Amino acid sequence: MERWVENLMYSSRWLLAPIYLGLSAAVMLLGVKFFQELFHAIPIIFTMPEVDLILLTLTLIDIALVGGLLVMVMLSGYENFVSTLDIKGDTEKLAWLGKIDSGGLKNKVAASIVAISSIHLLKVFMNAENIDVERVKWYVIMHLTFVGSAFAMGYLDKLTRKGD
Repeated sequence: MERWVENLMYSSRWLLAPIYLGLSAAVMLLGVKFFQELFHAIPIIFTMPEVDLILLTLTLIDIALVGGLLVMVMLSGYENFVSTLDIKGDTEKLAWLGKIDSGGLKNKVAASIVAISSIHLLKVFMNAENIDVERVKWYVIMHLTFVGSAFAMGYLDKLTRKGD
């Protein structure tokens, strides 16, 4: 009975596979949004103020960072929790694939969130005259919370790895 329960629990990791596959759909949706933003700008590019072009560029960078984060979580999560990816020899393999454990993935996700938050905060600062000061304050507080959390997670990870 114990063996059966253990095998069932171990096999249940495959329930994560559709979730990771769903993340690839989210990457596709981000791609659609990326090109939608780009195509909206093309007809007005010569009349668009420089600040609006910078805000658009920051939005595109933000979308790209979130897409990269999704790919990293999707592939590393699958490899760490479901099964090793069997990449054929003629297919280019990402250098980091198979090298990120769950702790490293957690730190990379935290760093990516800080980077995404930084881009968002820069967009807020670029558009500060149109945003309430109280709101800007909360954006800064949230960003500093992300930075502090990422730092604390990295520091704790460093402490626990030293003990190994």
